[in-house]
Amino acid sequence: MDCRHHIFCHRHTQPRRRRITRAVRIGIGHDTHRLGPALPLKLGGVDIAHSHGLVGHSDADVLLHAVTDALLGAAALGDIGEMFPDNAPENRNRDSADMLRRALERVKAGGWRVVNVDCIVFAQLPKLSPYKDAIRRHIGELLEVPADCVGVKAKTGEHVGPVGRQEAMMAECVALIEKVDD
Repeated sequence: MDCRHHIFCHRHTQPRRRRITRAVRIGIGHDTHRLGPALPLKLGGVDIAHSHGLVGHSDADVLLHAVTDALLGAAALGDIGEMFPDNAPENRNRDSADMLRRALERVKAGGWRVVNVDCIVFAQLPKLSPYKDAIRRHIGELLEVPADCVGVKAKTGEHVGPVGRQEAMMAECVALIEKVDD
């Protein structure tokens, strides 16, 4: 499947009338984690070389958490904190890729499939350009979509705020899902 093959609306012969040919939903996800020294850094399931890593109850992959929240939101299935509470011992150091896989299972069980996701990572350092293709491929594999259906952008904090001062990283994601025809 290729993202370019998705067409959602077309015109009838009657003017100003459109028929939705597929049921679609959009979800948005956001996550923020503090940075700490001498911790591993993983973004989108990819190990990133850096002097600092993200602090969290799980493996703190801020990007996969945003993707997970976007999918759950699109399918109206709550959020990552409801599915994986940060006070539950079984979620301590949990692999965020596992969280995303389990969220995707719930989305698919509801009769939905992922069309595409578009993500932004907000980080002053490290520069993420060398990692973006690997991140796109890995997220695509997790979501069972081609890599060209995964957008990954990186923005700095312009030395302003917690991102700019290298105190935290943030990520946002928008997900489009469509109802699977029975």
